Formats: sequence, C-alpha cells, structure tokens
Amino acid sequence: MRTKLIDLHTGGSENIIDITAECRDFTSETGGDGLLHVFVPHATAGVAIMELGAGSDEDLLAALRDLLPADDRWRHRHGSPGHGRDHVMPAMIPPYATIPVISGRPELGTWQSIAIVDLNVDNPRRNVRLSFLTSPVDGAGW
Repeated sequence: MRTKLIDLHTGGSENIIDITAECRDFTSETGGDGLLHVFVPHATAGVAIMELGAGSDEDLLAALRDLLPADDRWRHRHGSPGHGRDHVMPAMIPPYATIPVISGRPELGTWQSIAIVDLNVDNPRRNVRLSFLTSPVDGAGW
C-alpha cells in the first residue's frame, strides 16, 4: 500500500475543496490497478463524490445549512455558534471514500469529482490521507 498525506487550507468559511487532481496525480505514479481510499482524519469534515462547479457545491452547502443550522440547538457547544452541527455532518457525509483505479486513473463518472466538505469555520487547515491499495497482479498484494 502506498500512502500520502496532503495538507489543505479550507479557510475560515464553509467550504468544498476539489481534490480530484491531487488524487489523479497520486494514483498515476503507479500506472496500476487497485483502490484509492481517501480519508479525512477530522471529526468535522467529510469526503464527497459529486459534480462540482455548475452550482452543485453551493447547492450542497445550502442543503447542509437547511438540515444542520448553525444555531444554539446543539448540545456540543464549544467553538463558534452552531459548531455542534459540524460534528453531526460526518454522519451524513462520511470522512472517507473508496474509488476504483484502472491503469493508474481513478474511475470516476463523467461529472464526478472528489471533494472535501468542511463546515467548520474554526479550523482552517485539514489533512487528507490518500492510500492506494494495488491488486496482487501489480505485485504489492492485498
């Protein structure tokens, strides 16, 4: 298994960050087949496979604001007002995704991208762990 940690600056606002290019660069180094596992080791961020641009990312943020308002209803209360919702969000958008890779290329659909979803305005830095598991034919084994 190959692994790499990437550092992201998500800023001080709700954000969706496209990491598709970083994922493609990482898997293309091998040229092999396998699985790309993307994991964000934070309690308030998630990984989404979705169309970006064209308004979908703003639609997702708006939907999360509707579902998880940043108000005082949350029992988890440290940080910015409504921060408790940031800790609930990964139950809806999990902190991981696994993507098949063929000949070093993530097999995404035409409009699919790999994105980090971060509602936490208190933490502007995120790490993302990329792990590439190659098939036994490629020599590394499972």
